[in-house]
Amino acid sequence: MTSLHLLRTALSGIAVNKLRSTLTMLGIIIGVAAVILVIAIGEGAKNLIINQIQGVGSRTIAIQPGREPRGPSDLVSIFGDSLKDREYAALTDSANVPGLLDATPVVFVPGGVAYQGETFRANIFGATELLTTLFDVYPEEGMYFSDEDTRQKATLAVIGSRVKQELFGSSDALGEKIKIKEKNFTVVGVLPPKGQVALFNIDDVVVVPYTTAQKYLVGISYFNEIITRAKTEDIVPRTVADIAQTLRELHGITDPSKDDFHLHTQADAAERVSVITGILTALLASIAAISLLVGGIGIMNIMLVSVTERTREIGLRKAIGATNRNILAQFLLEAVGLTILGGSIGIAVGAFAAFLASLVLTRILGISWEYVFPFEAAILGFGVAAAIGLVFGLYPARRAAYLNPIEALRYE
Repeated sequence: MTSLHLLRTALSGIAVNKLRSTLTMLGIIIGVAAVILVIAIGEGAKNLIINQIQGVGSRTIAIQPGREPRGPSDLVSIFGDSLKDREYAALTDSANVPGLLDATPVVFVPGGVAYQGETFRANIFGATELLTTLFDVYPEEGMYFSDEDTRQKATLAVIGSRVKQELFGSSDALGEKIKIKEKNFTVVGVLPPKGQVALFNIDDVVVVPYTTAQKYLVGISYFNEIITRAKTEDIVPRTVADIAQTLRELHGITDPSKDDFHLHTQADAAERVSVITGILTALLASIAAISLLVGGIGIMNIMLVSVTERTREIGLRKAIGATNRNILAQFLLEAVGLTILGGSIGIAVGAFAAFLASLVLTRILGISWEYVFPFEAAILGFGVAAAIGLVFGLYPARRAAYLNPIEALRYE
């Protein structure tokens, strides 16, 4: 039998019982589609987070108190008080960190904001006017508070567009007083709709001078974070080293492993996100791939049934000259053909489901969720499907190939 004849015979064997062939392929279709969907969503999530992180600029360097968390026992250290006015002054001194362009302390304020009985749980924090430059968002109504307001500990606030909508509706918010932790703040600016930037929603923020937040809202003398910006992207590594050296000298630290602070650049954050999302995606994809194993077992069972049903046919083929090798090749081709076809359909289904998921997530979350077709995963899924057909089809094919032709002809 020629290779072409073997292929035609295998395809006709698949086409004879369309329903059984479809049900046989179902496990492979679901498995491959699930893997494609999970990897596509994982890649989309990774790209979204990385884009959000890079939204604050590649020159941004964040300094946080406490040593960098490397396990559960390190989480307490991130609430330390190692960043204060002294550290801020030293870092903004060009003699210490010549590559630093500017910096702003950040103080996080838990709680919500209220206006005439209406409340909204916003992201409240204290900072300086530099925040507008870092996030490239400037008030569309009013103005931002000045450095003088920060020095005077003024009770002024700039609010996001959603905060304005929730508290004031269509009314003018400028000049109105909102309440944060029973303290009145005058609204001096309203930010335009911006959405997600650097992992939080600009539309939900309330920004006050950091000095005001320290004195009136949280009662602390330290900062939760200092966000800095290098003059150019090229000198970011040098600036990071200068910042670290300056803080170590201030704190009398000679061993870097004893640092009571840690630094993050946008490149570091993007790399961490890539690693974390990659691990999660691989884990979820491996769980989804279990259905491929189930599909392979289903193929083996169906092929064994097919061998039993076609025992007389196998005997006839051997009687007219078909060799064991011909029979083996025919049934292997049938098994591989089923899995390749199922894998192809699964790739198409998974790609379409991922596209629908990106549209739904974009509408629900109000963000630009990028649709990513994972070509490598599609090729891998196609190859795995073929391998499953080969592995799980081998035993039924061997059983068919080594049937005794006389006994096969007698089979009823």
